[in-house]
Amino acid sequence: MDNCIFCKIAAKQIPSKTIFEDDDLIVFHDIRPAAPVHFLIVPKQHIPTLADCGEAEHALLGKMMTLAPKLAQEQGCGYVASGEGPGKGGFKAMFHIGPDGGQEVYHLHLHVIGGPHPWRGER
Repeated sequence: MDNCIFCKIAAKQIPSKTIFEDDDLIVFHDIRPAAPVHFLIVPKQHIPTLADCGEAEHALLGKMMTLAPKLAQEQGCGYVASGEGPGKGGFKAMFHIGPDGGQEVYHLHLHVIGGPHPWRGER
């Protein structure tokens, strides 16, 4: 898409603070972070919203969701899944879908937000 900022970031036409990239995804820090850790996992393929995904996107969505905890830990969220109940630290992983869902950029992206309770106003 010619006017899509995330397509331009994926194509290296606009710089970003990239923390991961492969053939399918680019991951970069949000320019308006809501917490100490806030990055976006973005497919390089232009897909407007999660609602536009179907069976063909199952593997891509799975890759996005399994990459989120790995990168969250690397970026300092501190949560490690142990199977022994809740630990310390943690993060949120969320999609915004459509205007009522708060979506501002119409290119599928997963927000990963963490740090000490950022959704409670603590920093």
